[in-house]
Amino acid sequence: MTIASWGLKLLYVIWWRPKTIEKKLWKQGIQGYPYKLIHGNIKELIKFAEETESKPMEEQPHDILPRLNPLLHHLVSTYKKSFVIWYGTNPRVVIMEPNLIKEILENKSGDFPKPEINSFTQLFVTGLASYNGHKWAKHRKIMNPAFHFEKIKHMLPAFVSCTEEMIGKWRKLVDFMGSCEVDMSAEFQNLTGDVISKAAFSSNFEEGRLIFLLQKEQGRLFLESQMSINLPFLRLLPTKVNKRMRHIHKEVGSLLTGIIGKRVKAIKSGDHNDDLLDMLLRSNLNELQDQKENSNTAMSLEDVIEECKLFYFAGQETTANLLTWTMILLSMHSEWQDRAREEVMQVFGKNKPTYDDLNRLNIVNMILLEVLRLYPSTSLIRCTYKETNLGNLSLPSGVQLFIPLYLVHRDTEQWGEDAMEFKPQRFSEGTFKDAKPYFPFGWGPRICVGQDFAMLESKLALAKILQNFSFQLSPNYTHAPYATVTLQPQYGAQIILHKLGQGDKGRQLQVQQQLIV
Repeated sequence: MTIASWGLKLLYVIWWRPKTIEKKLWKQGIQGYPYKLIHGNIKELIKFAEETESKPMEEQPHDILPRLNPLLHHLVSTYKKSFVIWYGTNPRVVIMEPNLIKEILENKSGDFPKPEINSFTQLFVTGLASYNGHKWAKHRKIMNPAFHFEKIKHMLPAFVSCTEEMIGKWRKLVDFMGSCEVDMSAEFQNLTGDVISKAAFSSNFEEGRLIFLLQKEQGRLFLESQMSINLPFLRLLPTKVNKRMRHIHKEVGSLLTGIIGKRVKAIKSGDHNDDLLDMLLRSNLNELQDQKENSNTAMSLEDVIEECKLFYFAGQETTANLLTWTMILLSMHSEWQDRAREEVMQVFGKNKPTYDDLNRLNIVNMILLEVLRLYPSTSLIRCTYKETNLGNLSLPSGVQLFIPLYLVHRDTEQWGEDAMEFKPQRFSEGTFKDAKPYFPFGWGPRICVGQDFAMLESKLALAKILQNFSFQLSPNYTHAPYATVTLQPQYGAQIILHKLGQGDKGRQLQVQQQLIV
């Protein structure tokens, strides 16, 4: 290929194609900041973020968008429902209308697939959450048995063991000092890392912990890579981030290859474990035996490795976030903390909860659903690979569709004027009351396969905490929701734990506490 043809191709990628798409979108009323060469709207995004990041959230603590994504806040205030943001050369159309969201998520013909996996994503994590078409269907079929509720019930002892270890550590601190301050963000990252290590790799727990730590670092590097200019050749450069991501990718792959090889041998010799890896490999081996003439129906070793990596990201990070935000919100709204504790004591008192007990915790369930409404871990992205109709829109090929759940879940037209308020009673009749637009685990055929796993783990951890402690926000806590790979408190989640009965007076003094900035 000549220099001239390379130059023309580059010009097409960085100017002709984006401006052509922009023109088609603007004609249909999908507007926003104009596309700028190579950078798109990245400079505006950074500028808005720098202006608001240091500002406190002084009025409504759950109105998080102005701080979380000030550019998006500015555009939604101007254009309301649909508009475009340029991330480099990629157009991202924001979709907020519930009927259009459901049309995207319920589509079974492949019109709105997940975006193409780039090299940075390949180094971090792919798996079921990233695949499309036949590969997604194959992996979903193999993984479904591992996440059946009967299988998850058998993982409860691993959940209990890890949770009681954390509670025991806290109890020693409280007994010694009368009360103690704990950063719940760090504690729950460790808890859910331990849980996923035991639930996924029970007989290789220490190796599982090492994989968890490496994947956590890889997540930070992945986020750093996404803030660079989005041109494919830049991913090949020997930068510090690129080299470290490749090293971690290789190390995690080597660790998982060893674990998987040992486990396959054990399964073939008749040994049995009730963890995720064992169930995934058994399901995969069954698929191989049933379809001997077409081995393409089973996963390769590389496929199994990617699913194991996904266990860590989805099973650890998102559940840790749910528990962290739940503790923060129950500290802000102590009346719901009291109601949840009363329910826990009524259902199983000081006894160890069973699977059936946890499913009887209606108030706890309502609280978790409301936390997921206000503080969903992430948002949803789909794309178009051809000219595609969506409602009355005709979307050109190469458009990303962005569904910002933290906005959709706060839409006053759908949720009422109190949409910014913490009101778990919204879910007194479950998630389908009034058919509200609620998608914390996705929707349609691609709904999260691990949602029952996450909810059971969260219910157990919260119930055990409520059994043992009362808690309140520390004066050191700063309410600063921050979007990294997932939605997290930027400066940690400092919570003061008290023995039951001893913290009531302190909490009453701080019910109306102003959030420290």
